[in-house]
Amino acid sequence: MTIASLDQGRTQLNRPSGWGWPLGVHAFAWGGLIALILLLIGLTHYFRGDNIWQGWVESRGLRQPTYAERIYFDQIFRTQANTWSNLAYVLVGLYALALGRFDQRARTAEGRGYLRDTPALSFLFGAACCYLGFGSGLFHASLTRWGQQLDVAGMYPPMLSCLAIQLGRGLRGAQRRWGWAWTPPVAWLVSLVLLVSGLLNYYKWSMSASLVLTTLILSLTALTLVDIIFARRALSFRWPGLAAGSLGLAVMCRQLDVAGKFSGPDTWLQGHAFWHGLTAVSLACLYAYHRTEVRAAPKVA
Repeated sequence: MTIASLDQGRTQLNRPSGWGWPLGVHAFAWGGLIALILLLIGLTHYFRGDNIWQGWVESRGLRQPTYAERIYFDQIFRTQANTWSNLAYVLVGLYALALGRFDQRARTAEGRGYLRDTPALSFLFGAACCYLGFGSGLFHASLTRWGQQLDVAGMYPPMLSCLAIQLGRGLRGAQRRWGWAWTPPVAWLVSLVLLVSGLLNYYKWSMSASLVLTTLILSLTALTLVDIIFARRALSFRWPGLAAGSLGLAVMCRQLDVAGKFSGPDTWLQGHAFWHGLTAVSLACLYAYHRTEVRAAPKVA
């Protein structure tokens, strides 16, 4: 293969495609997802018939199932649809990681929003979504207490990352609009998200997950309302609307599943699997919302 052909291939990957993203972004996200799927398929075949979770502390959901899907005690994936559906979070995370790298390599352009100017926050959000997919997938595969802790604790970092994006963007907007004296360095925002995530993980069993999640959702909603007042011309507000709609459908599917009214135990159409997919869509919409920001050019005196 010649140097010219390598350059041609690199140019092809960097050529804009859907939504103005280079093909390399799609290749990274879907290529990574396919590689992970093949790895997991290989593991399920290699450990077929082996109870690899034996000796792990069981969660209550193993003997007293919360969800309708049938449990296979002696398989690596004790539940099927509820485990595989967590790949939706990983796909969202891989896209955010790829877009962060794309923003990092792109030349700074006039009008780019805060998120596109701050690739580290895309990396943070992407890693958080991948962590959520790992934690939730491990729980539904193993139905162990440790997996349950990672599952619940993994729900917080993606939303905390969105809060960090909104905080940084809001303070930068205040700086431009009213001469605000200080904007937090991105390293501080990342460190704050990591610190709070660690504390929520450590104290998981001594607090209400529903209360924490509700607080985070209400905080994101309140900051979006602030955006409507102060930044309505800079952002596309259809995305938080889609995020809220997806979350509402996700909650409905989950509750129907818990009540045993969604589907039978042996179908892939599980209500909790739809919860995973729809909440992943909701997180993707929140991320897309911040990417729509168009910063106004400074006024020339």
